[in-house]
Amino acid sequence: MDEQPLMGRSWRTDLFDVPEYLAAVGVRPTAPTFDLLEELHGAHVRTFPFGNVDVLLGTHPGVAPDAIQEQLVRRSRGGYCFEHSQIFAAALEHLGFSVRRALGRVHEPTNTRTHMTIHVELDGERWLCDPGFGFSITGPIALKDGATRAEGDRQFGVRELTDQGTTVWALTREGDAEHYVDESPVHPADVRTGHFITSREENSPFVNHLMVMRHMPHAHVTLTEAARTTRAPGRATEHTKLSVAEVVDTVLELGIALDRSEIRALSSVVERLRSRS
Repeated sequence: MDEQPLMGRSWRTDLFDVPEYLAAVGVRPTAPTFDLLEELHGAHVRTFPFGNVDVLLGTHPGVAPDAIQEQLVRRSRGGYCFEHSQIFAAALEHLGFSVRRALGRVHEPTNTRTHMTIHVELDGERWLCDPGFGFSITGPIALKDGATRAEGDRQFGVRELTDQGTTVWALTREGDAEHYVDESPVHPADVRTGHFITSREENSPFVNHLMVMRHMPHAHVTLTEAARTTRAPGRATEHTKLSVAEVVDTVLELGIALDRSEIRALSSVVERLRSRS
């Protein structure tokens, strides 16, 4: 009996249209080399925004592969790690890379496992790819203790830790931990569980705040229900308070496609979030 998307052990990568994805990010298939891995990672994070708009609107279609293809590639709605990492992993496997999916904990090593990354083995080395974390690396970083990667004037690093005998990899930005990814096996059901917590749990930041981010050509931009933060290499970080209309305009500017009724609905959501804070 065929397994359904995100059921059992199958990741159902056959439900992804990888050629369509590669066309969207502007990457041509070649041999699976480090240069291709770097190119695809950078193209992905510069093409698809990180965002939780559909969570806030109550219209999120879930994280099954065919829903992700529609959400990210065809409808330009953005998404978070479970969408980004799944389609990225499927594309890598299509291109001939050896891939392992991994889950981790954001900011604190005791938080829930609600972040998904991709580990790639290439020429005897392992690399951490993080296409689904809003403000993270734009390319692979070596999965070994003490590895570093410069992103403009910011420094990312990897630390190897253990948690009750299990290897854990901490990704750091300027010395502070972004997340802790472990070596435990990951199955599709784990992704469904992580998505459920992220999109439904009453204390989840994705339920209580607007978060849209993207690596733009000039800078990285982070948008919340109240402000826009722009980080450009060699320049001081700019933090600008916005009106509700300016927030919604910035959502559109960052690449989230909305129709008129969705713009009205999102404006109401932003108003509600601002009133609560």
